Amino acid sequence: MAYKIAFYDTKPYDERSFTEANEKFGFDIKFYKGHLNMNNVVLTKGADVVCIFVNDTADAEVIRAMADNGVKLLALRCAGYNNVDLTATVGRMKVVRVPAYSPYAVAEFTVALMLSLNRKIPRATMRTRDGNFSLHGLMGFDMHGKTAGIIGTGKIAKILIQILRGFGMNILAYDLYPDYNFAREHQVVYCSLEELYHSSDIISLHCPLTEQTKYLINDYSISKMKDGVMIINTGRGRLIHTNALIEGLKTKKVGYAGLDVYEEEGQYFYEDKSDKIIDDDTLARLLSFNNVIVTSHQAFFTKEAMANIAHTTLQNVKDFAEGRPLVNEVVAS
Repeated sequence: MAYKIAFYDTKPYDERSFTEANEKFGFDIKFYKGHLNMNNVVLTKGADVVCIFVNDTADAEVIRAMADNGVKLLALRCAGYNNVDLTATVGRMKVVRVPAYSPYAVAEFTVALMLSLNRKIPRATMRTRDGNFSLHGLMGFDMHGKTAGIIGTGKIAKILIQILRGFGMNILAYDLYPDYNFAREHQVVYCSLEELYHSSDIISLHCPLTEQTKYLINDYSISKMKDGVMIINTGRGRLIHTNALIEGLKTKKVGYAGLDVYEEEGQYFYEDKSDKIIDDDTLARLLSFNNVIVTSHQAFFTKEAMANIAHTTLQNVKDFAEGRPLVNEVVAS
């Protein structure tokens, strides 16, 4: 009998990609639009597996309810798992994730944010649609010869570094575990965070969200940066203290910000709120700056990445169902 999977927070593109991938696996999949929470956890009754995304809630209460409903596996179709109470899963269910979708997708989107901010492409597009072909206020800068500071040098950051080196940029990097072989090959200089802040024209965040990196970008770190610095975040929202960023933008210490993530994004991102007033004052303030681009956590969103997510998620389920080692298991520390 086919394993039953309950999918939460399902969008049309999820259903398409997973239905196509499932042709090779043959699972019994039920798709639900709502976010997983205590109000709808009853839908997991009879499911062997529950599949969730970044804005679903898998706290201790929900996990206990799922276990009581017979759920054996929690499958995250994402890399992050900060929305899961891993301690509560011990002895109740296994947890698996998708550690990488497409590092090229995120790296390329990061560059797109840099170029769009620098050359003011959104403003230029809105102007020309209104018949305004003036260049006033649209001046950018050559990225060639400038310095990019990359915080975290995992797979995504390494691809980004190679792209930026192709532009002729100088690269500073910070990582707790430096890859000196890569650095020598690609002319990357590892340095302290202080030096990176002091010397970088563009700073891009690619480190995981931990207690040590939470609010890495704050009043103090911004004060150490170059005047007019560009800050890019395609990692996790809480790497940046948003109010500190807003203050930096107001004083013009921060010249540009490109954010694909936001620390309180759960209520808004991936949803159509165009007919409602944004009642998050901080987000509304960010959206009011013409030197800020906010996108809806879409850096990963390519055809290739969605295919990888679907295949890896269903392979994780198959490995569990057949008793094989779970190569993508997440365990409580």
